[in-house]
Amino acid sequence: MLWQKSRRSDNVVSSSGGGGRRMGGGPGLGIGGIVLVFLISWALGKNPLEMLSLLMQDGGSPSQPQTQQAPPSTQTTDFVRAILGSTEDVWGQIYASAGQRYQAPRLVLFQQGVNSACGMATSAVGPFYCPGDHQVYLDTSFFDELSGRFKAAGDFARAYVIAHEVGHHVQNLMGVMDKSEQLRRQGASMEGAEGLSVRQELQADCFAGVWANHAQRQLQWLENGDVESALAAATAIGDDKLQKQSRGYVVPDSFTHGSSAQRVRWFRLGLERGDLALCDTFRAQQL
Repeated sequence: MLWQKSRRSDNVVSSSGGGGRRMGGGPGLGIGGIVLVFLISWALGKNPLEMLSLLMQDGGSPSQPQTQQAPPSTQTTDFVRAILGSTEDVWGQIYASAGQRYQAPRLVLFQQGVNSACGMATSAVGPFYCPGDHQVYLDTSFFDELSGRFKAAGDFARAYVIAHEVGHHVQNLMGVMDKSEQLRRQGASMEGAEGLSVRQELQADCFAGVWANHAQRQLQWLENGDVESALAAATAIGDDKLQKQSRGYVVPDSFTHGSSAQRVRWFRLGLERGDLALCDTFRAQQL
């Protein structure tokens, strides 16, 4: 992938301070804290039990406030800035064609842990988007996990991960997250193969594909094997594959992100067609 051809974004910052693990543990979460964790988990599309476990390991809160500053100049941060810059250009163009102005998110790089408007999170949570502060959070060590544990190497696989989280930002701007919350309050199911969480995640995959389609038209930067690497990433992080690896069996009723086949299908749809209107997973009869 010829990512060097992209404009660099100025919206990438590095988080420092806080997020550290408190020695000796700390007080447990109260009822209100547990409820908050479940709300945050829904917003992030994560398993609330896993997030509770991570928070309890870290003492339930960061040790000190965090500040944001310019990231160190490395090839990895340059790559992240290039990909985010491309998402800004693509979504800016899409919004402009509809007579609107795109509000780009900030991307926060962190190590080990970070404190966001959605609460404390460790690197084990993986990349995420927080609708409360309109920021994408990324520990770049996840890139090593992507190529090592998930066997999805390649720059375009990494770019897909960033574009997926930016897809959640677009959903937030479009009011999709607010609508999902309204439906949840009305009793709609979040988890499960047909749940709102899965539909939301698959739409973000489709949005990532739309970005990839438009970015390729703008930059002509994809090389042989790039698309395959992104599809490998989408396959590797499907609920069924992850559950099979961790549990030895699959429980569709607990899906939060969609199966490998679903994630590939929706990303590929956006990639091949580049049409935002085709990404309405909430009305889709078949995911």
